[in-house]
Amino acid sequence: MKVTDTVKHLIILNVVFWIGTLVVGQYGVVFTDLFAMHFPLSEGFKPWQILTHMFMHASYANMGGGPSIFFLHILFNMLGVWMFGSPLEQMWGRNKFLLFYFSCGLGATILPLAIDYYNFYSITSELINTGKYSMDSITSVLGEGKYYTDWNTIIGEDKVNNLSAIFNGSSLGASGALMGLLVAYGMSFPDSSLMLIFLPIPIKAKYFIPLLLGYEIISGIAGGSSMFGFNVGHFAHIGGALTGFLLMWYWKKTQFNKNRWN
Repeated sequence: MKVTDTVKHLIILNVVFWIGTLVVGQYGVVFTDLFAMHFPLSEGFKPWQILTHMFMHASYANMGGGPSIFFLHILFNMLGVWMFGSPLEQMWGRNKFLLFYFSCGLGATILPLAIDYYNFYSITSELINTGKYSMDSITSVLGEGKYYTDWNTIIGEDKVNNLSAIFNGSSLGASGALMGLLVAYGMSFPDSSLMLIFLPIPIKAKYFIPLLLGYEIISGIAGGSSMFGFNVGHFAHIGGALTGFLLMWYWKKTQFNKNRWN
C-alpha cells in the first residue's frame, strides 16, 4: 500500500522526535521533560505538550521494558498510522484527515486527564480535610518528589504512590490518535480483514474493532500492561477510539461535506 503524503509527513515528524529523544541529553529525559504530556498542576507542564506528546515515543528511560524493546513503541504505531491512515487520507483528503487525526489525539488526552484529575482531587481532599495541608503545600511537596511521613497513615501507601504517579508522571505516543484511525477504518471498510501480530488469523474489521476496544477497557480497569511488558495508556486508547467513533457517527449522520476540507 502506498503511503499518502500527509501520513508520510506525520511519520517523519514522529521519527524526528524519537531520534531527538535518543540523542539529546541522557536516556531521553530532556525531550520527555519538554514534549511529553505532564499533569497540568505540575511545574513540568507546558501548553505545547498537548500537541507535542502525540509525536513522542518511548526511549530507554520511559519505556519500562528495557532498551532491547524500546523501538517497538514507535514501530507499531507508525505501521498502524501507515496502514489505516493512508486509505482514510485517500478517501477524505488532507484537511479532513488531519482534523480527524488531531481530534482523536486530543480525545486520547482528555479522557485519562479527567480520570487523573478526579483521582488527584479525591486523594488530596483527604489530606486537606485534616487541616494540616493545603493544595499549595501538597503540590510543592510532590514537585520535590517527596511527601510527609504521616501521609501513609492518613491515606495509605497506595494512595500516596498514586498521588505521586499522577503528579509526576507523563504520557506520550501516537497510539491514541491511531486508535481513532482504527475505528474510522473499521467503520469505513467493515468487511476488510485484519490480523493481530500474536494471532495471525484474519478477522473482519467490524469484529476486530469491538474485540480490541473490549481488551482496552478491561485492561484499563485492571491496570494491565502490554503483551511486551511496558506500560500502556489504555484509557488514552479508549479516549482516541471514542472520539473517532463520535466523529464518524456525526459525519455519517449529517452527510458531512467532504469538499469543505479539500
